[in-house]
Amino acid sequence: MADSKRVLLLWQEGKVLPVYFFPRDDVRTDLLRPSEHPLPEDYHELASYWALDLDGRVIENAAWTYPTVAPPAGEWVGKYVALRWNAMDAWYEEEERVLGHPRDPYHRVDTRESSRHVRVVLDGQTLADSRRPRLVFETGHPTRYYLPPEDVRMDLLTPSETRTLCAYKGEGSYWSANAGDEVREDVAWSYPDPLPDNPQIRGLVCFFNERAEIYVDGEELERPTTQWS
Repeated sequence: MADSKRVLLLWQEGKVLPVYFFPRDDVRTDLLRPSEHPLPEDYHELASYWALDLDGRVIENAAWTYPTVAPPAGEWVGKYVALRWNAMDAWYEEEERVLGHPRDPYHRVDTRESSRHVRVVLDGQTLADSRRPRLVFETGHPTRYYLPPEDVRMDLLTPSETRTLCAYKGEGSYWSANAGDEVREDVAWSYPDPLPDNPQIRGLVCFFNERAEIYVDGEELERPTTQWS
């Protein structure tokens, strides 16, 4: 659908993630036609929305553009096309596939080895006890504590069908916990095969502080309010 060396990375007002904008000449605009059911609430009321018609397969609102007078970007914006991420099968920067969303150059993910004592408790049951965590500091997220599976009660965890994609870490697999008579869904996750940028977290298990009690050096951490709460 698009192949360009002149892509812009644009932050739109009210959106958390950046968006790739392609010069019109680098996009297969011949496969686009006006959408029958535009979604102005998704991107911008001034946007024009386009459906992708590929060999009879029609994807509504697969792309959007702005008129040349749209503020505040000025005249240049009308020369570019944005493609909806989930409408495409795959995205690549150079020869590497990009997962989840465009990478934010201002977003950092730093992993540090630690000797802190980390204990995870759910409904009075200790699920993990480790003195060799790896701490992950990620922009906009609480500190995460990734633990060796040898320090986790894996016998109390059951693999979940949930999968997520992170542009910085890769595909995440999830675990549910058998706590007492109740199954707690997706209380932990791991990256069996992380992206090359974050090899240190391979195979480690991390628990949601939003869903379990996490103690670091004997002190219980406050539960953060996030999209996973």
